[in-house]
Amino acid sequence: MTSKREREAGDRVEDEGLDNESKRQRLDEDSSPSPPPVSVANPLSGLANNYADIDEEEDDVRRERGSVNERSNDGSHHNGHNKYGEADDSDEEDDDSHEQFTGRNRQVEVRKDCPYLDTVNRQVLDFDFEKFCSVSLSNLNVYACLVCGKYYQGRGKKSHAYTHSLEAGHHVYINLRTEKVYCLPDGYEINDPSLDDIRHVLNPRFTAKEVEQLDKNKQWSRALDGSSYLPGMVGLNNIKETDFVNVTIQSLMRVTPLRNFFLIPENYQHCKSPLVHRFGELTRKIWHARNFKGQVSPHEFLQAVMKASKKRFRIGAQSDPVEFMSWLLNTLHADLKTSKKNTSIIYECFQGELEVVKEIPNKVISDKKENSENQNNAEKLSDGVNERYAFVKETSKMPFLMLGLDLPPPPLFKDVMEKNIIPQVVRPHIARMQYRVTRLPKYMILHMRRFTKNNFFVEKNPTLVNFPVKNLELKDYIPLPTPKENEKLRTKYDLIANVVHDGKPGEGFYRVFVQRKSEELWYEMQDLHVSETLPHLVALSETYMQIYEQQQ
Repeated sequence: MTSKREREAGDRVEDEGLDNESKRQRLDEDSSPSPPPVSVANPLSGLANNYADIDEEEDDVRRERGSVNERSNDGSHHNGHNKYGEADDSDEEDDDSHEQFTGRNRQVEVRKDCPYLDTVNRQVLDFDFEKFCSVSLSNLNVYACLVCGKYYQGRGKKSHAYTHSLEAGHHVYINLRTEKVYCLPDGYEINDPSLDDIRHVLNPRFTAKEVEQLDKNKQWSRALDGSSYLPGMVGLNNIKETDFVNVTIQSLMRVTPLRNFFLIPENYQHCKSPLVHRFGELTRKIWHARNFKGQVSPHEFLQAVMKASKKRFRIGAQSDPVEFMSWLLNTLHADLKTSKKNTSIIYECFQGELEVVKEIPNKVISDKKENSENQNNAEKLSDGVNERYAFVKETSKMPFLMLGLDLPPPPLFKDVMEKNIIPQVVRPHIARMQYRVTRLPKYMILHMRRFTKNNFFVEKNPTLVNFPVKNLELKDYIPLPTPKENEKLRTKYDLIANVVHDGKPGEGFYRVFVQRKSEELWYEMQDLHVSETLPHLVALSETYMQIYEQQQ
């Protein structure tokens, strides 16, 4: 038996307990798990220098979230929240590799057939651009819709890809990193060999045997629109005044050891430089024989260039291909070289050595008496002709990746018909430099110094240069080192690429002539325009940069 007072006290405790329980429920409702904040990048980041390597960022995020989930297993989570008060919802990034970090044992159903495969539209697929979600602008866990070609993030129930599948009725998606194909909103994985051609376009791959046969292949490939193209001879999109990049890339694609190195990603998998990997991807796309279209866009490579060069070379600003070539080769070497040896595929192909003899004037001797102060400049100049100098020689050796050649100065005056010209006379300088090649490279890059800057504008030297397309014998033009015992000095070179400039300085454009080794034919390439040409036409233009290959 209980007293009335005890019963009233018990009722009060029960009421308070109910009140506390209802308060906790309301508190839980107010703090119900909310979807994680979407990582929204700057809309202009893709066009600036905020480009980051996709795989590295994904792995960092997964490792970070994996460590959070490990802490949750120790009891740091309560009511679906972590110790930071954030919701634990990973539906947006739940591919197989992520599941092993989060600790979820979710099994994804795999099917060999899918009723929606006939909706896949290969005509709209373009994997040349940055892998960013078209809604959130995030580059984490991005999927491509194989029906419309747009990019969306995630495939969970709160993801943009899942929402797009419901709104647009597009059901087939491929993960741009893992290359796995899923059906949404059902969520099962599709394992069908008919999708392998899409995977090869997304990430072209070559075997060692295929690489060896590239220069022997004479077969044309056919794009989806019915047009034909030659692997390795595809046009490059000029995004906006990026022809200086296009001619440089097309020239380097003729350097066989460099091309073969970048066709096999395992050769540089240790390298963490985005520029190296984007250059490798571009190389594989140019030489891929099963592309959906007969041209390639270097958009991702240009984003990596802008970031690595700190906007020195960027989209929308014309630049010098010689400066870009020099920067690109030195940057690739710096990223590829190992800590033990200062060597790379760049140095193996292009590095040579020069011996520089610098003659410094030591003493001035004059055959004539000093001129009086009232003599004019012409008389002083005549005195200077008779002066003799004693020089002290300083010898040093320096490596090089390319050599610059001076052109004779353009005519000073021309008549109305531009026939009778008065050549410009240049007075020799007192200081003299002598150069001698002591080690020849396998591939020699030459550039003509056509452009000179003064205080007001840039001048272009239009002098035409005669050069042989085959069998350039260097010993006929420059002093060469004496070969070692039992060593044959290879001094003959063949032209493989010739970059030319047309138009006025700052207003013109660049194009390039390249050779196709399988048939020894020459092609003229200007952005998307590719056409066969005759060898003797290669030299009839204002040459700016050349690549010669050493005869073996």
